[in-house]
Amino acid sequence: MKNNNLSFKKIILIASLFFGMLFGAGNLIFPVHLGQLSGSNWMVAGAGFLSSAVILPLLTLFALSISRSSGIYELAKPTGAIFASIFLILIHITIGPFAATPRTATVPYEIGFAPHLPANMYKTGLLIYTAIFFIIVFLLSVTEAKVTDLIGKVLNPIFIVLLLVIFLLAFIHPLGNSQTAEVTRAYQSTGFTNGFLQGYNTMDALASLIFGITVIMAIKELGVTKQKDVSVTLAKSGILGMIAIGIIYVCLIWLGATSLHQFKMATNGGTTLAQISYYYMGVFGNVLLATLTTITCITTAMGLVIAFAQDFHERFPKVSYKTFLSINCLISFAFANLGLDKIIIWSTPVLMFLYPIAISLILLGILSPIFKNDKIVYKVTCYLTLIPAIFDLMNALPPVLRDTELVQILIKFAEKFFPLFSIGFSWTLFSLTGLVIGLLIHFLKRNNKIIS
Repeated sequence: MKNNNLSFKKIILIASLFFGMLFGAGNLIFPVHLGQLSGSNWMVAGAGFLSSAVILPLLTLFALSISRSSGIYELAKPTGAIFASIFLILIHITIGPFAATPRTATVPYEIGFAPHLPANMYKTGLLIYTAIFFIIVFLLSVTEAKVTDLIGKVLNPIFIVLLLVIFLLAFIHPLGNSQTAEVTRAYQSTGFTNGFLQGYNTMDALASLIFGITVIMAIKELGVTKQKDVSVTLAKSGILGMIAIGIIYVCLIWLGATSLHQFKMATNGGTTLAQISYYYMGVFGNVLLATLTTITCITTAMGLVIAFAQDFHERFPKVSYKTFLSINCLISFAFANLGLDKIIIWSTPVLMFLYPIAISLILLGILSPIFKNDKIVYKVTCYLTLIPAIFDLMNALPPVLRDTELVQILIKFAEKFFPLFSIGFSWTLFSLTGLVIGLLIHFLKRNNKIIS
């Protein structure tokens, strides 16, 4: 029987799916680090972070639903098959073996194991830990074990309860006053925009482009068939999931800001979270946090490697699912051994390139009914957005590449001619200009057809 009005219980079920889809390794460490960077300006920076790390993933679901796309490729296809294919591959390898998947192994290692090892054992410990981690991920993904049900229904909630206990202890006995925490230079005047860019690191908007169709299909499987009702259910469940994630983010950002009174600025949030856990719960807290983080990150890694292998096997059927799975796990293992800090440094330029295009596609998907999915609007908007995105990539490169003569010439050109380039937002003007031009061409074409 078709039921287009789901009960509150089922909406909560979809909301939990949305939550589980987004909450992974990066969702723990980046908010904490943002708190340390922004200090007393943590609220402003947090608002920017929530905009890109929570609201954008929700908008992604709306874009897929409204445009009736089944994933990244279909959403980007109006720009051209080649563009869509390249974009699909870039997102998959970014949230797959080159960044997000390796991070699922390095985050629990940084939180629970690295703090208890001598400095000269860091690399050896990381090698052993990541090898065991990805062997487990591979075996569970090949056999499609139902252990994920146990993790999702039992262990993930325990992990969330542990976080809430740490938050409660922090509220009762704060590490310090967040309003007197030192603010780093970058967050003194542009806290919101820097917080927004930090939200890129969660990769949740990109992940939603891959996993978003799962949420939409789950709603339809519960009996909701009308497009309008799917969108309404998506809004209700998405907002509930967004509130839950948002609350955790706010608490983690605040924790990071208050931690400055007890700990030095760390290079990543994993180190700070381990310090906070030890401060409140001792060795037991660290062991429990390490164990639960490892388990939840294995679940996240499984979702990423399975989605990667399935999508690539579908695109290239001559190569088996198991082969793609093996390749993914091996590359992820290799990149994980670069260490968390290097993964973040080298993935940032790629995210600065991909996010402007992704955001443009998300907005186009939402607005698509207005211009009847006209390809010209997609093409003009996305290709114009591509220009500043390339320059943003160069500007975010590690010093070893950014300081080369050619890259410096191109960056200085962008600084001179691209408004908002210095804060990483020059793409907004290019994207809006492309959208306006594309809409004008669309409506002019439509009016000419009506007249003729």
